Amino acid sequence: MAYQVEHYITHPSQCPYLAERMWQLESRILLDVTKSEMQSLLERGWRRFGPEYFRPSCQQCRECISLRLPVDDFKPSKSQRRARNRLRQLRIEINSPIVNNERLQLYHRWHRERESVQDWDASPLSLEHYSLQFCFPHPCAREMAYWDGDRLVAVGIVDLTDLALSSVYFFYDPEYKRFSPGIGSVLVEMDYARENKLRHVYLGYRVAGCASLAYKDQFRPNELLIDRPELNEFPHWIRVPRTPTIS
Repeated sequence: MAYQVEHYITHPSQCPYLAERMWQLESRILLDVTKSEMQSLLERGWRRFGPEYFRPSCQQCRECISLRLPVDDFKPSKSQRRARNRLRQLRIEINSPIVNNERLQLYHRWHRERESVQDWDASPLSLEHYSLQFCFPHPCAREMAYWDGDRLVAVGIVDLTDLALSSVYFFYDPEYKRFSPGIGSVLVEMDYARENKLRHVYLGYRVAGCASLAYKDQFRPNELLIDRPELNEFPHWIRVPRTPTIS
């Protein structure tokens, strides 16, 4: 059973998604979280990095909306299937998260490309911080590692409950950008969820005005969380139907 070490709301700061706005996060440091407790948190819009669970707490903005995919009803587009098939050419290994220099170097290669293309700030991530954020001991934590022969080319960190998969973080070798690995990884995760009879794949927050996050809405049908329910409140999700696509 989980116990709470700390609970706080951050001071307002510039939003990393919508530059003209301010944002705040509600954050909880929780230990010994069970799979069922993790499921309850996901259903109410919480995300996890290491022992920290967080969600937006902005008072004047509701643009960050939790989005999940219903596994049984989801139908990929042709372009999404092509991205999945390209990624399926690689060897995929699913294990508990691993921390080593190979993964850290891959992360930094990916992040440097983001810095160049999207003007991200440089990342100071060290092995110690990689371990804390991506490999913190947790019953739900899994790593999906993609290999081209003996070369590690992508890593997906996910949380796995008895009912759902939550996509936490994904990074890849920029030389494999032609594979559309970000799109393909979602389809690989959906395949895994379907094979294991899970109900939903959680993709984090959709922010319609942010190009780097708005792409999530192309996965249809999807479901959006209404407001920010408390842990003792019932979460309400609405269905966004599949629309015709020419891709």
